[in-house]
Amino acid sequence: MIIEWLKIKVSPELREKYIQKDEEIWTGTLSKSPGFMGKEVWINPQKADEVVLVIHWANREAWKNFPAAVLEETEQKFSQALGAGTYEIIEEGEYQVRKFPRPN
Repeated sequence: MIIEWLKIKVSPELREKYIQKDEEIWTGTLSKSPGFMGKEVWINPQKADEVVLVIHWANREAWKNFPAAVLEETEQKFSQALGAGTYEIIEEGEYQVRKFPRPN
């Protein structure tokens, strides 16, 4: 499993709207994509202007083969819904999930 990790800066008064629109627009679109396994939204109680998105993909190919045209179209729709310039991706990363069996 691959994790796409995004840290977003959003104005505190728009944080809840950001989370709602992200679920409606981005997660709705991603959920139709082969290899998309789910998504978590993390909020930091100490930083009201921060949202972390943890997106689970079956493998790197599924993530990287997401169509660029759909990505652009979805971002435009999201930007219109939330307001251009009201959020910014400030950090991003890629992680592999490793699980080890627990000893009995």
